Amino acid sequence: MISVRNLTVSYENSPALQNVSFDAPAGECLVVTGLSGCGKSTLARALIGLIPNAIPAKVEGEVTVAGLDALRSPTAEIARQVGAVFQNPRANLFHLRVDDEVAFGPRNLELPGEEVAQRVDWALEAVGLSALRAHKPANLSGGQIQRVAIAAALAMRPRVMVLDEPTASLDVAGAQSVIATLEKLKREMGMTIVIIEHRLAEVRRIADRALVLREGQVAALGGFEQTLNDRSFLRAHGLRRPTMEALSDWVSLLTPNGRRPAGVQPLLDLRSLSAGYNGHAIIQDVNLQIFPGEFVALVGDNGAGKSTLALAAAGLLKPLAGRALVRGSARYRPGLDIALLFQNPADQLFTNSVEEEVAFGPRNYKTFQPEIHEETLASADLTRLRQRRPFSLSVGQQQRAALAACIALRPALVILDEPTLGQDWRHLQQLMDFLVSLNRQGTAILLITHDYKLVHRYTHRVVLLDKGRLVLDGKIDPALFNPSQSEETAHAAP
Repeated sequence: MISVRNLTVSYENSPALQNVSFDAPAGECLVVTGLSGCGKSTLARALIGLIPNAIPAKVEGEVTVAGLDALRSPTAEIARQVGAVFQNPRANLFHLRVDDEVAFGPRNLELPGEEVAQRVDWALEAVGLSALRAHKPANLSGGQIQRVAIAAALAMRPRVMVLDEPTASLDVAGAQSVIATLEKLKREMGMTIVIIEHRLAEVRRIADRALVLREGQVAALGGFEQTLNDRSFLRAHGLRRPTMEALSDWVSLLTPNGRRPAGVQPLLDLRSLSAGYNGHAIIQDVNLQIFPGEFVALVGDNGAGKSTLALAAAGLLKPLAGRALVRGSARYRPGLDIALLFQNPADQLFTNSVEEEVAFGPRNYKTFQPEIHEETLASADLTRLRQRRPFSLSVGQQQRAALAACIALRPALVILDEPTLGQDWRHLQQLMDFLVSLNRQGTAILLITHDYKLVHRYTHRVVLLDKGRLVLDGKIDPALFNPSQSEETAHAAP
């Protein structure tokens, strides 16, 4: 079904893939993984015909997918056989209703209206979005947008699916639903599935083989369990061990923690805060205080309101009711008091080089210090990429550039909205360890994530948001912690 022979891809004389070869027969699930920037997304673009047909690149070798020459066939022809889900699905959605978005592909195949409707119903049910079919995609959370994109690809009933980090923004229920659907398609329809992923535990139940890339070359190719069972190999390639743990809900893992610093003014004080869009409240009556030096996790299902809370806390979204105060004042210093890393790093990158991006804030405030600048670049492993254009980087590298730009000013509070997108464990751990060093110097951190390992390893306090309301403020109960879960697992909101 997929045959790749000696594939070499270069952008502007910079090699992204070198002599990559592999086969994936019908009904197989191949997981592609490796360090950020190793060429995974480039491989995905070649498999679906975007390279070189839509994205300029120098290409050598052969790529055959579903009987088509992916390097030379028209992209429209490839799209009939190969479904694709990208790392930033929001950029590819343009309809005003979720069901119209999912129906777009089948309608373009000129299928009968009844069959289009059946495909839309099935695809939305498969990803758990039936109740949101009439909603505007623009108003959905990042995880919900991801599921819309997956549903749109599934509705085409392709012979091959290529998914670039499909679980990155999903809560556990969403990830389980998507993987179960893919598993059924693989078993019943013989669909060939290629999943590019860093979160290996989520895809373990469906994976047959693993392809590990390193600097654009094949580092390993073989059975999923055998290839990813060597811990020294995993460490060398920045990967997390794909354990298989039972899922628990956050409520069962948390214990209330009512202790707060005595006599200390809150850094961030949300008072009966409600916020949303077009007059509709997404978060309601939220009361939350974050103090200097705290490391807090904000968790909850897709659509719970986590990103809305982050935007309101950072002063980027005007409250519908209540107040958001920083050190007792409603007047913020952008970037200095609170810095926010968006879910999609492309939304906050705008200069011509990584160097300029990281230096922009300090130079704008006239606080630029070369030694701090170098420390920031090094913390995000960006020193060798400092002259690269941000939009020539992989999504994981873009995420690190955006985060480096946020922390370059050494803000009082850093809010990270799903920082795991595109990140291998090595780089993510490096960034988080640097944030810990800032935290020890007094910087407060608010981490928004579905990733249990990050929550357990780094945070001191956990806040659970459910349907727009803060329902629990506590910490992980040590009595409920299973040491094996520190390797790799995830947990769901109730």
